[in-house]
Amino acid sequence: MIFDFRKSFLRILFASLFVLILISCSEEKKEKKIEVEKISYDKFGFVADSFNVVNGKVKKNETLAEILTENNIGYSLATEIFSKSKPIFDFRKIRPNKNYSIYTVNDSQNTFYAFVYEIDKIQYVSVEIQESISVSINTREVTIKEKTISGVINSSLYETLSNQKASIVLAGELAEVFAWQIDFYTIQKGDRFFAIYEELFVDTTSVGVGDVIAARFVHKNNNFNAFLFEQNEKIEYFDEEGNSLQKEFLKAPLKYKRISSHYTGRRLHPILRVYKPHRGIDYAAAIGTPVQAVGDGIVLEASRKGAAGKMVKIRHNSVYTSAYLHLSKYGKNIRSGKKVNQGQVIGYVGSTGRSTGPHLDFRFWKNGSLVNYLTQKFPSSKAIQDSNMNSFITIKDSLTTKLNSIIEMEN
Repeated sequence: MIFDFRKSFLRILFASLFVLILISCSEEKKEKKIEVEKISYDKFGFVADSFNVVNGKVKKNETLAEILTENNIGYSLATEIFSKSKPIFDFRKIRPNKNYSIYTVNDSQNTFYAFVYEIDKIQYVSVEIQESISVSINTREVTIKEKTISGVINSSLYETLSNQKASIVLAGELAEVFAWQIDFYTIQKGDRFFAIYEELFVDTTSVGVGDVIAARFVHKNNNFNAFLFEQNEKIEYFDEEGNSLQKEFLKAPLKYKRISSHYTGRRLHPILRVYKPHRGIDYAAAIGTPVQAVGDGIVLEASRKGAAGKMVKIRHNSVYTSAYLHLSKYGKNIRSGKKVNQGQVIGYVGSTGRSTGPHLDFRFWKNGSLVNYLTQKFPSSKAIQDSNMNSFITIKDSLTTKLNSIIEMEN
């Protein structure tokens, strides 16, 4: 076989050129990658060095148009932004002391590019102008960190957490977890709590509290435990035996024909003939129809209350309270301080007070605020199913170890 020097030389030459081309492309990619890495973005995703940015806070009674025109943006453009934003976000809802940012291009005309309004620490509205106006509601990336906390009650749970500079929202979360086990109106000095919970962060700033993962409350020398567990696509709290910490409420406090008036912020009052909020649910029913307590509790009031007529008000726990208005008469032995059970008759439908006809006006409070009973999502109050028990025990044992370590540190 005759060795062909020219063919071999050409093969080597082409191979060398190919390697050089690959190296050159690789270096070019590296340079481009380095250039990309040098670009820095601000917290809203804009290229930091490409814009002039004006940051401000919404003043009392200030409108979007006023904010934009004060920053050299034409009134016609301001009104167009307001109009086109409305299906996504109604800028009439902007609130005092909320942050905003105005972006203008680094050019000779300082051209307006974007407006950002911070709804809260997580969500913001972005209005951008390129070929047309685009509006979007965006969510900043939230990091969840597991935290622990403990304390001894001196006056109240709220005060104890406040003294530790912890989120006071956590007080409401813990009260809701143990709402059926502990009456937080009667917690005693010396009661103790230990909790594992989620804290939410945007960058390094705390923006709120997530779920309480596990907790122990020592009340009157009794231990109450709570463990968060998902069952049948619902996340609920259970004790160490796998029993639900929650109790159900009745779907409605009576047998009724129809709902004659729903919970609303604006209703034409049938007697006063003015628009007023109606923070309850009116059930149309005949006079004398029995009215039941929607859950266990203690009667706070059973008396005539002006426009409400004869009324019964029940505190179910430190979170939930209900009231039953326009009654014709009260149930047997229903009076202030009396304990009642779910389903117990506490009165009868009437038309006392300011009423145009027989019905029950039912009202429901959560943490002191009136809420729409029909939209509340109450837990199922079912124990851990046999098929989920092994998983629950594994999670519960792990969380118990963590709780015990917090307790050991305190002791």
